[in-house]
Amino acid sequence: MFVYLASKTNQSMKNFFTLIAFCVLLVSTALAQKPNHLTAKEKRQGWRLLFDGKTTKGWHSYGRDTVSVKWTVVDGMIVFDSSKALTPAARGGDLTTNESFENFEFSVEWKVAKGSNSGLIFDIQEIGKYRSASDTGPEMQVLDNIDASDNKKENHLAGQLYDLAGGAATSKPNPVGEWNKATVIQNRGHLTLIFNGITTYDGQMFSPEWNEMVAKSKFGKGKNYADWGKVAAGKIAFQQHPGSSSWRNVKIRLL
Repeated sequence: MFVYLASKTNQSMKNFFTLIAFCVLLVSTALAQKPNHLTAKEKRQGWRLLFDGKTTKGWHSYGRDTVSVKWTVVDGMIVFDSSKALTPAARGGDLTTNESFENFEFSVEWKVAKGSNSGLIFDIQEIGKYRSASDTGPEMQVLDNIDASDNKKENHLAGQLYDLAGGAATSKPNPVGEWNKATVIQNRGHLTLIFNGITTYDGQMFSPEWNEMVAKSKFGKGKNYADWGKVAAGKIAFQQHPGSSSWRNVKIRLL
């Protein structure tokens, strides 16, 4: 009888500790997945948030000191809605970081509404004569591949190095309304773009291959792009464009 009770007690204790371990795992998983928060591991790796989940602190509309009314924070997301405030004075302006970055790994999650277009632009030089971030910095495309109008060229598809490199084989966005993950790694001019776990571009900026790509693109033509892609350092922006885009888990670490 004593042996039976002891065995039963041991089994109950095992079940109890198993339950505790399971609860701890659930809590840890929930914390790790909470938007706009860093895990302990990410903090050790040097990551920091560029969006606090509540405000646009640390950002401004390109060429301004403030943030346009078309950019708002809703339920832990930065949201651009091109239908808001339809007046010339309220044009959106690309949402741009106050800080500049050189060697970094940048990560963000984005989603778009049906037919929407946007972009993740980096190495931006905020020069007064230009009206948008894309006039000076390269772009990782953000797009509804199916219904957005700018879906005719393969290097214009989601996740690609816009108008320079990429193709349909590496553009694998989730369905409209679902989150995608974009990563830009730039280290001493070596550029890597990763979209939903797929590397869409990996190469050296300002190399002969890079210069040839630029020359063949729209960025190699005309005075509008005279300062485009000249420096592997600068600000980062989310592009104003037709439709609606949402952004969260915006973070960076310096390399």
